[in-house]
Amino acid sequence: MCISPGQSQSWVSEFILLGFSSDPTTNRTLFSAFLLLYLSSVLGNGLIITLVCLDMHLHTPMYFFLCILSLLDMSYVTTTVPQMLVHLLSRSQTISFAGCWLQMYMFGALALTECFFLVVMAYDRYVAICYPLRYTVILSWGLCTRLSAGTWACGFFFSLIHTFFTMRLPYCGPNRINHYFCEGPSVRNLACMDTHVVEMVDSVISVFMVAAPLLLIVASYIRIAQVIFKIKSMQARCKAFSTCASHLTVIIFFYAPATYIYMKPNSRYSPDQDKQISLFYNVFSALLNPVIYSLRNKDIKGAFLRVMGKGRVTW
Repeated sequence: MCISPGQSQSWVSEFILLGFSSDPTTNRTLFSAFLLLYLSSVLGNGLIITLVCLDMHLHTPMYFFLCILSLLDMSYVTTTVPQMLVHLLSRSQTISFAGCWLQMYMFGALALTECFFLVVMAYDRYVAICYPLRYTVILSWGLCTRLSAGTWACGFFFSLIHTFFTMRLPYCGPNRINHYFCEGPSVRNLACMDTHVVEMVDSVISVFMVAAPLLLIVASYIRIAQVIFKIKSMQARCKAFSTCASHLTVIIFFYAPATYIYMKPNSRYSPDQDKQISLFYNVFSALLNPVIYSLRNKDIKGAFLRVMGKGRVTW
């Protein structure tokens, strides 16, 4: 129902998150699967943060950025999955209007921060490969801190704009969100007025926070590829490519589904498909990042063995 000036307005005070299924048996299976995924994500990213903090050999710009990426992944998966787990076992699947507002803001802030932070990590690889002798000079701890703080500030600022424009729309019913958390496009679809202006605002934010960072990353890796192909030694060339492979894999898993969800027009909104696709940049990306960065990383493996060795000696 759309409302016009002069009509009595009845605003919703809570939303109902439909999740993935209404079947109790299916929900119990999903609960076990998502609980395992969530615990694995938190433990994996938490392990990377712990290793980087405890091992002096990992106190470099690259691992400083990896530590922050793990913190981001662990944080934004925590804004959505615990509530989803509760709803999978609970008869009530409601979330208050204020709770929906907060969840949308925090998830958006952390996800947008990661969009820009992946650019910072691409710049780190660019400097490491194109200017290896000046790496620690260019990426000083002061610059690393400023770059990191800047990405967080941008993420939280643009998420505030996105959340403000979305949640100030009139929601007079229905209040059933076909999603497992309060994501902007899914909530906006319930507004009882034309959302064209809000869609325009979200499109502008998407250009600045999704498309522009992606172009910067592509430009960085084009320059990196040019430098690598000039290396005569095949062994050195393969080593240089391997240092970028992990970052490129993370970018694909995060950016591809996020770009599809946030840069398509509202007319192509498909709730069942969208909530499945959102799992890639919400749940699976946070799970795969520690796996991608640690399995082929000798520094991480070495740090783990050193930290475990110190623990045994202390014990």
